[in-house]
Amino acid sequence: MRRIAAPPARTVRPWRQEVPVSAPTVLITGTSTGIGLETAVGAARAGWRTVATLRDPARADRLRAAADAAGVGDLLEVRRLDVVDQAEAAACVAEVVARHGRLDAVINNAGAGHVGTLERETVDVVRAVMEVNFFGVLHVTRAALPHLRATRGRLITVTSVGGVVGQPFNEAYCAAKFAVEGFMESLAPVAATLGVSVTVIEPGAVASEFVANVGLDAEAAVAAAGVYGPALRAYLDRTAAAFAGAQSPADAAAAVVATLVDPEPAPRVQTSPAARQFVGVKLADPDGLGVTALTAGWVR
Repeated sequence: MRRIAAPPARTVRPWRQEVPVSAPTVLITGTSTGIGLETAVGAARAGWRTVATLRDPARADRLRAAADAAGVGDLLEVRRLDVVDQAEAAACVAEVVARHGRLDAVINNAGAGHVGTLERETVDVVRAVMEVNFFGVLHVTRAALPHLRATRGRLITVTSVGGVVGQPFNEAYCAAKFAVEGFMESLAPVAATLGVSVTVIEPGAVASEFVANVGLDAEAAVAAAGVYGPALRAYLDRTAAAFAGAQSPADAAAAVVATLVDPEPAPRVQTSPAARQFVGVKLADPDGLGVTALTAGWVR
């Protein structure tokens, strides 16, 4: 589960030189590692003035080093943002627009994984997962929409194949991602009437720190799972094997950046052939039997 510590002081990185006023501006959440970091560097490389946000700016050294190594450090600005704080999300968006005069795109990437099953955890734990993965997206989106309308911009949200296919021991996480997908799919035609495009990006397994950040001690979790222990052990063994051959964060981020620069982005994008095939099982499965047959094998 995501650990929320006392917020550090707000940090803004000074720009080392002026960036052309005409450069489009994108705000990206969750950029300390993984897909978010690679997307921030990729967006800057594509010529976007990139506002990279993260909960703890003290963890931004790797991001800044990657941007400098790519020669785009002057296009990247780091800001603190904890997406679960609605007031902070609104203030961050307002500050970005005040500083740069426009907001052309938002990439909702911040999120947190969670492994568990309802009978063995509290409803408060489930609420916390929803706060990060669903309401965090809503807070940033709500604050950004008026500015995206002004620029006829784009709203991109990194969800997961778990936002399409429910997965064992991912009940709360998949519920949050399903909610995000439903919200964005419903918002897309409404936003389009005012010139804003809406896209969800669906990665499969990605070899990043996202899984490590779940903070799961596998042996302790299995021991504490009671009657669910054997199924959890089978699921964890299967998942470890899946992530051993996972897509790289840079490869997944390339799909996000391609969507950012696409003149007519699709409403739904998968980041790999494996993700596309997995999602396709659900989208071509009106009675649900294909999905349940697939995931049943994960827990036995």
